Amino acid sequence: MNAMRHRNPLYSLCAVIFVLFFVVDQCTGQPAVAKGKPGTSLDIISRPLTYPDGRPSARYWLAAKDQGIVFKHGSGPGGCDSLGARDIWVWQHKGTYYMHYDGAGAKGWLACLATSSNATSWEARGPALNFGAAGQNDAASASYGVTFFDGRMWHMFYLGTPHTSPPPDLVPAFPYLTMKAEGSTPNGPWKKRYDITPFSPRPGTYYSATASPGHVIPGKREFLMFFSASTDSPILRTLGIARTRDLDKPWTIDPRPIVPPAEQVENTSLYYQEQTRTWFLFTNHVGLKNGLEYTDAIWVYWTKDLEKWNPNHKAVVLDGANCTWSKEIIGLPSVVRVGDRLALFYDGYAGKGIPEGAASHMRRDIGLAWIELPLSTRK
Repeated sequence: MNAMRHRNPLYSLCAVIFVLFFVVDQCTGQPAVAKGKPGTSLDIISRPLTYPDGRPSARYWLAAKDQGIVFKHGSGPGGCDSLGARDIWVWQHKGTYYMHYDGAGAKGWLACLATSSNATSWEARGPALNFGAAGQNDAASASYGVTFFDGRMWHMFYLGTPHTSPPPDLVPAFPYLTMKAEGSTPNGPWKKRYDITPFSPRPGTYYSATASPGHVIPGKREFLMFFSASTDSPILRTLGIARTRDLDKPWTIDPRPIVPPAEQVENTSLYYQEQTRTWFLFTNHVGLKNGLEYTDAIWVYWTKDLEKWNPNHKAVVLDGANCTWSKEIIGLPSVVRVGDRLALFYDGYAGKGIPEGAASHMRRDIGLAWIELPLSTRK
């Protein structure tokens, strides 16, 4: 007898359910996810994006579930973020969540502070830094403050620049410089250390225009910072490693970036998954549309060796397909573990389309998406 002639009805029902769970949405390329499945796994993107200049795309999804906006610009004291809130750095210390974000105010962009007891409801506290005096490298902007606690002192590495776009937007412009401040608490007050220059852009290198701060990871013998790097004309963005044995001394930059500049990625937030001994590096990808470059997605790269990264080992985490409120712009990520989930903070634009020119950087709000743990990269 042909075994396929008389099919068990229960078998047929199970087969239908299997197909429904794992079908890929042909409109967006985003995979359907089986409910009840623990953690977050890789899925293949059915139709990867293509860009006019041929910059690489990601072939996989490691999809987050978006909660939406959790912090709106305009809520900061003294109008510190009246024109926008973006570029987030989130960390947890002794039961409190802290967020540095770039508040765009009437005088320019500053790193501002917000705090939370649950990572979802935030209270704005105002600027964490002030503008530098005329002639200082942070005279036009002192923003994007990345923190590290050494057990005694809090260290902040922040982005300084003496240049911006014209008013009213005052968007920080090249060069992007890494500068240092320190404090005794995560709330500050922060003392700027103008006597310390961690590192600077260098002509003729992959960081000739930008050498701005990123996530600091303590190693056995030295600290590693995964910093943002770029060239100018053309602008090619990538990530590099800077090293030091003393946080109050200059850093040494590796001669080659961790991924090719053609990847067009910037900024870093890392998560280490102990059970699989895997590092996950979250970064924002810069896309190209109608001649305009803009941050269009959050990508994640993974590796078991912090100093060896394969550019093919990457996936899209969040873009316009799974973000509920910002369908074009998906900005800088910061991740922090909350229970059995990874909280992914990012910035976006709630309006329609992409504003032209410098306005594309303005009027951002901060969103939150969740990634169920553990993360699996088995394909």
